[in-house]
Amino acid sequence: MPLKLMYITNKPRIAKIAEKYHVDRIWVDLEKRGKIERQYGRNTVISTHTLEDISVIRNSISTSELLVRVNPIYEDSKREINECIQRGADIIMLPFFTKKEEVEIFLDIVAGRAKTLLLVETIGAEKNLDEFLELQGIDEVHIGLNDLHIQYKLKFMFELLANGKVEEILRKVKDYHIPYGFGGIARLDEGMLPARHIIAEHYRLGSTMAILSRSFYDSWIANDYEEIERVFKFGVEEIREYENRLKDETESFFENNRLTVTREVQEVLNHLQGRQ
Repeated sequence: MPLKLMYITNKPRIAKIAEKYHVDRIWVDLEKRGKIERQYGRNTVISTHTLEDISVIRNSISTSELLVRVNPIYEDSKREINECIQRGADIIMLPFFTKKEEVEIFLDIVAGRAKTLLLVETIGAEKNLDEFLELQGIDEVHIGLNDLHIQYKLKFMFELLANGKVEEILRKVKDYHIPYGFGGIARLDEGMLPARHIIAEHYRLGSTMAILSRSFYDSWIANDYEEIERVFKFGVEEIREYENRLKDETESFFENNRLTVTREVQEVLNHLQGRQ
């Protein structure tokens, strides 16, 4: 099964282009609480998306699903989540949780009115994963490599893929028969770790979803819509063609790719160390 591809934007024209070229999910990102503090000094973007953007994107797309990442559970979560659903969110993502009680509150608020997606991106969420997965009403799980690698004080987010941590987490999720994914991907042969090698790891590990990252196309600075259309047309097409080839690959191919990922991650770490 092809990966469900997700793209973050609150710009309706970009959302329409992404949908046109078969991006499965358009992602409105409301998460702001605590993000500046925990990602301070890193090359990350703090979202400026608003609740009103949900309605704008809902009215701009027809075949792609609308995913909304809300804030971690706080005193106003019920109002925020209810409004997301009222404005047309198909999937609600809960980020940066650590306790079972937070997930229970989230599931109680959603109450089956939208799909639920847990973003595992804290050490607490990882360690208590079985407690969460036993709860009724969880539709999907995604591993957030950015925040999780920060929590582990690692230098490169894909260290978690190379050192077996992603596989360890996903093995637990798989036991509960819940669909799962991890991280993001760039264009097929781009990124610090080539996307083709990451995609092969998705297939080896049974992952069903991935984010099209800022390295695929950075919509925060987008203003050339002809270029955006070209990137999505050929970028998604390349990914889908590569996925078709992966369906026929052997176990030895995927094991060799895993070893390649391990070597490439070490090369990135060596490069980062040399810059210090």
